[in-house]
Amino acid sequence: MSISITETAAERVRDFLNNRQKGIGVRLGVRTSGCSGLAYVLEFIDAAEPEDIQFKERGVTIVVDPKSLLYLQGTELDFVKEGVNEGFAFNNPNVKDSCGCGESFTV
Repeated sequence: MSISITETAAERVRDFLNNRQKGIGVRLGVRTSGCSGLAYVLEFIDAAEPEDIQFKERGVTIVVDPKSLLYLQGTELDFVKEGVNEGFAFNNPNVKDSCGCGESFTV
């Protein structure tokens, strides 16, 4: 089981942590939400929980709780720019369907 990050996303995370002047990395997770059932959660963190699973890649620590990892294994975190919009994108091979607005997904 693994989580990966593109160089573009890793650079964005490193820049944010440097500007913030604290933090160990980013937490990825899922929560129940939306019309398709699950939504992604991404937050910058200062410490990991004892049960968390950590992945280190491209100079970035990615932390995932065991329950979320069931839905996220194999996911690649990317950072994309489309016109004036930009943000993190989850390339998750487990997704079977997603809602029209793109806010939630089903595995």
